[in-house]
Amino acid sequence: MTTARILLVLGAALVAGCGAEVATTAATAAKLQAVQAEQAKAQQEQVRKKLDEAMKAGEAAASAAGNQ
Repeated sequence: MTTARILLVLGAALVAGCGAEVATTAATAAKLQAVQAEQAKAQQEQVRKKLDEAMKAGEAAASAAGNQ
């Protein structure tokens, strides 16, 4: 093999290695975003439940005050 051909093969190997690293990083980032989205949904549901409880408590207090 000539020197130019060896350099070409090494260059191709480096580019392929970088591509694999980028793909792995992108997959890891996508998984992290999916986990964060699930956590955000769970947190949103907790807030919604607390708001519903607060609304019911407020309605009950208003009803009790109106009955007095």
